[in-house]
Amino acid sequence: QVQLVESGGGLVQTGGSLKLSCVATGSIGNIKEMGWYRQVPGKQRELVAVLITDGDVNYSDTAKGRFTISSDNRKNSVSLQMNNLNPEDTAVYYCNADVRRPGLPGYTEYWGRGTQVTVSS
Repeated sequence: QVQLVESGGGLVQTGGSLKLSCVATGSIGNIKEMGWYRQVPGKQRELVAVLITDGDVNYSDTAKGRFTISSDNRKNSVSLQMNNLNPEDTAVYYCNADVRRPGLPGYTEYWGRGTQVTVSS
């Protein structure tokens, strides 16, 4: 089984910074994509930033210029540095990864349980 464990959420004032981290544990052969999504009550989960193993990075328009995603492939982890936060960034942030398990074909999508980020005005 594969688990994604997030950390780093919390409460911050407008203009502040937070760093989220996610580690994938378990039976992992290869990770194709790994990144972050967020969701507020009543709205669909949306992409924040994702890293693809070929080096491509995809940011949402709201994340560009303020958030930076990075990875440590040796540790199967990904981090999200969030700067200049504003109240509209308040959401539950979820780690996401496409994982191929050893000896099995294809990739399976996994989600973390989420970590709350709250930005006060």
